[in-house]
Amino acid sequence: MAKLFEPYRLKSLALRNRVVMSPMCMYSVWAEDGVLNDFHATHLLSRAVGGAGLILVEMTDVDPDGRITVRDSGIWDGRHQEALARIAALVHAAGAAFGVQIAHAGRKAQSESLSPVAPSAIPFSDRYRVPHALSTDEVRRLVDRFRDGAARAVAAGVDVIELHAAHGYLLHQFMSRASNRREDVYGDPTRFGRDVILAAKSVMPPGMPLFMRVSGTEHSALGYGVDELVRMARVFQAAGVDLFDVSSGGNLPGDVSEFPGYQVPYAEAVAHGTGAPVMAVGRLEDYALAESVVAEGRANLVAIGRGMLLDPYWANSAALALGEHTLLPEQYHRAIPLDRR
Repeated sequence: MAKLFEPYRLKSLALRNRVVMSPMCMYSVWAEDGVLNDFHATHLLSRAVGGAGLILVEMTDVDPDGRITVRDSGIWDGRHQEALARIAALVHAAGAAFGVQIAHAGRKAQSESLSPVAPSAIPFSDRYRVPHALSTDEVRRLVDRFRDGAARAVAAGVDVIELHAAHGYLLHQFMSRASNRREDVYGDPTRFGRDVILAAKSVMPPGMPLFMRVSGTEHSALGYGVDELVRMARVFQAAGVDLFDVSSGGNLPGDVSEFPGYQVPYAEAVAHGTGAPVMAVGRLEDYALAESVVAEGRANLVAIGRGMLLDPYWANSAALALGEHTLLPEQYHRAIPLDRR
């Protein structure tokens, strides 16, 4: 059996394989109220039917002003919980596990009706507005927002929660000297993240794992590198993170050269530096490459983004390409060649 299609277990999370649908913003909440709609249900369910082991909902925000745009999803009130619960039931019925990535955009809130906030009054670039520098009390209230969002996600029936501390959003902004110039306790690059982790864990069942997406490097001398990220990851692991989803960049303007597997070394560094399980992400849509990442022990899971946008049945396609039996529902088996059933 290809390693990519071996089951994986982490605490109470049981996955049928190592393929994860990466959380990707769809900017498709047409009502601009944060409530997931029929597009999201179809989008997420199709990837579950397509064989992925875990479906992660896109960046879902704990505060109305924490959205990138007004068409992003939210988790700040009960309507969001109800919509999430409906989709969780659909995904579970298709045999996949279900999770949600919760976050706050901070200074990267773009819609004019949203108010950007940040650790310090430093805009992301000259094309962005200057954010409001959060007071200590305001930071603490946002910690509570993350706790409440996690509680709603648990009540909706998710199997895992992921905190988004990458790509230049609020948790990441606190981690970087490029965006955090504070002189209070939250000047410590790990303090806000640690507080959010502890808050989320306080409302999660003991067996439910907490993932954290981190940027392995900021691709700039103005920010942190992978060694510094590993030191921060150890703090987050001690606070309760069970698996790191390792991406890169996003907090400083600039282009990054992308190539297949370009972020895998950052995942390896986090795994070696913390001993924690890791998920690799970034241009892993080639089936053989995705298989090699897990087969060689470079990551425990692989998150597929663009590949699943192109092919909702990416996991099934990968299984067939790697000589495995299809993961399709029984209703679709007649499409598979007889010698592969």
